[in-house]
Amino acid sequence: MPNDIAQQWLQSSARTAKHMDLDAHMNLISKRVSLTGVPGFESIGYDDWAAQCRHEFENGLIKDVRYDGFKPLGKTPNRIMFKTCETVEAKDGTVTAQGIEVLLEQEEDGVWRLLQERVLPEDEARHDKLIASKL
Repeated sequence: MPNDIAQQWLQSSARTAKHMDLDAHMNLISKRVSLTGVPGFESIGYDDWAAQCRHEFENGLIKDVRYDGFKPLGKTPNRIMFKTCETVEAKDGTVTAQGIEVLLEQEEDGVWRLLQERVLPEDEARHDKLIASKL
């Protein structure tokens, strides 16, 4: 069940980003979200996340988003933590693949939303087999 919830959340996140549906996409993100591990930033919160998505969606910058691999880390009745690989392909052909650690929380309205995300260092993502090892 928790894995199904996480997989459904990942599918919704990818779908809303590909369709550039800002309201639906941001409904998957908690107002208390914290994104860490982004070079040059201590932590990114909801307002900055929303502004970045608005910019990307309004300018049609995203071609594809997908999640590959799934490594469950833990669960409680209202929280699920896991790792996955997020791949974002921009319209200009740029592809960014990175391992991420995700904490979802079921909020008071019953919706599962992203509470925390950590971009994994490359060596950790490789160790977890979320991204391929260099040849």
